[in-house]
Amino acid sequence: MAVKVLVVDDSGFFRRRVTEILSSDPLIQVVGTATNGKEAIEQALALKPDVITMDYEMPMMDGITSVRHIMQRIPTPVLMFSSLTHEGARVTLDALDAGAVDFLPKNFEDISRNPDKVKQLLCEKINSIARSNRRFSSFGSSSQSTPAATATTPAPAVSPSVRRTPPPVAPTPAPAATRPLTSRAAPVTASASPAAAPAHAHHSPTPRRKAYKLVAIGTSTGGPVALQRVLTQLPANFPAPIVLIQHMPAAFTKAFAERLDKLCKISVKEAEDGDLLRPGLALLAPGGKQMMVDGRGAVKILPGDERLNYKPCVDITFGSAAKAYGDKVLSVVLTGMGADGREGARMLKQGGSTVWAQDEASCVIYGMPMAIVKADLADAVYSLDDIGRHIVEACL
Repeated sequence: MAVKVLVVDDSGFFRRRVTEILSSDPLIQVVGTATNGKEAIEQALALKPDVITMDYEMPMMDGITSVRHIMQRIPTPVLMFSSLTHEGARVTLDALDAGAVDFLPKNFEDISRNPDKVKQLLCEKINSIARSNRRFSSFGSSSQSTPAATATTPAPAVSPSVRRTPPPVAPTPAPAATRPLTSRAAPVTASASPAAAPAHAHHSPTPRRKAYKLVAIGTSTGGPVALQRVLTQLPANFPAPIVLIQHMPAAFTKAFAERLDKLCKISVKEAEDGDLLRPGLALLAPGGKQMMVDGRGAVKILPGDERLNYKPCVDITFGSAAKAYGDKVLSVVLTGMGADGREGARMLKQGGSTVWAQDEASCVIYGMPMAIVKADLADAVYSLDDIGRHIVEACL
């Protein structure tokens, strides 16, 4: 059955171009288009698409407001189109907070210069997102019957004890904005019961405390929200340095690091060449480049190698951590498409380090964690909402 897509953009040219690209894939059917956020809500309710592509800047109602309404009324995976600027990054991160699943740069030059590459990337994302939606939708009835207290367990992302002021997102809607994502991840609570336990539940013991010299976290699709959920649970006196590898364009990582820094009790910054690892500091790999760590506790930032699919690449950072710190690394692989992190995790395991994976029920895309589990590299498989707490238990 074809994936039904609703295309939302106020630019006639872009609507037509996206429709043409998607319609060229026999597995995708564009069921409708909309020119603004208000129309997008009406069309989503009427057409019940599997995936919505959404622009941000539109008349009558912008994309973020539209995403919030859609998530409240008819939760549907949304792929945002965003400009490759600092402001575009900030807006895209707001959209992900509001419930959007993923984003793609809105780059007209790429469309005309590399049409085949754009087509492959866009269609691949739409198909992956749609598969994740079908998996989540099968939990619809159980989500509805979940008591309100359970459904909203993760609560607002910003805890009252945060040491800094929150980011420039409208503070009131923020908790509500995270709820659609929470409700789609509601099966996590259900999976705790023996009947619904995942196949790898026996891989999830209470973490053993160890003197870790580094915590390394790798992620992709769904990662910005997942990292926020994990890192906001860490205390200001967290005893280990942290490195973060999130698949993201170069223009986005600085804005993302700034946002995490404002939300978290620990400090977060975009990594620069020569930065020193220290307790309570998380260094985010810069987009378009590669990040390695060395035994002296310094970070090396290298140019992105064109032969590598991912810039930054989880395998590269994990591999360097294995070489530098032997058995003293706690590594975590969160939601994401593909298998980046598997080979780096293999190196970490060979050196005696610990590897955790996010469970299927709480992933936006169960690709990267699945690769870890299938390769039998996971020492534990945890729900997203438990990972931060378990990191604290393992390190403090």
